[in-house]
Amino acid sequence: MALTGEDVTGRELVIFDFDGTLADTVDGICATARAVLSAHGVPEEDLVRVPLIIGPPFPQAFSLVFGLSSEEAAQVTAEYRAIYKDLGIEGWPLYPGMRELLEELRSAGRRLAVASSKREPLVMRAVADNGVAGLFDVCLGKTSDEQADKAGTIARAIEALGLAPSDAVMVGDRHHDVDAAAACGVPCVGVTYGGTAAPGELEGAGACAVASSVGELREVLLGRR
Repeated sequence: MALTGEDVTGRELVIFDFDGTLADTVDGICATARAVLSAHGVPEEDLVRVPLIIGPPFPQAFSLVFGLSSEEAAQVTAEYRAIYKDLGIEGWPLYPGMRELLEELRSAGRRLAVASSKREPLVMRAVADNGVAGLFDVCLGKTSDEQADKAGTIARAIEALGLAPSDAVMVGDRHHDVDAAAACGVPCVGVTYGGTAAPGELEGAGACAVASSVGELREVLLGRR
């Protein structure tokens, strides 16, 4: 575990990213994207970059990582979603120990939120599929494909609960989460147990701590046992 910034154990609101942070969605996302991109003629050697689409919002991620036009990125996204929506709980299971951490945070009086780049209805469905909807005060995602700014979703979560940025901490797995949190004046704890961030990515973005396991994340958020 790397501690690089302020202590966030006293923050009332913990805001979680979903993909690669709460839930192990990497295999489902990557397999679906590879199939669709391959059908669109993306060379096999370029498909090694597929994991980089985890973090940025769709359809913009396909343009950012693969240089697709906005029109083709939108088409790829539509085809991707048609497959991905049917994965069900096997496509988005919580990481081992995450349910227990959420329960412990609630028991400690913390308020919990999800702020994801996924579409909001799918965020709510995925949280419900895992049986933890009752642990969250609010579950938010993007409301349209034109929304590319995750900072707005984080700000919405804070505002919905009547809190201030100084009351909140973000938890995420990519520099996009750190950047968006910083834009809201919120510190971000980075996590690497999902394997989505490049070495040093989260530290370089300014994460206040970087946890390599759910246990380390618990220590960052709640302190030592």
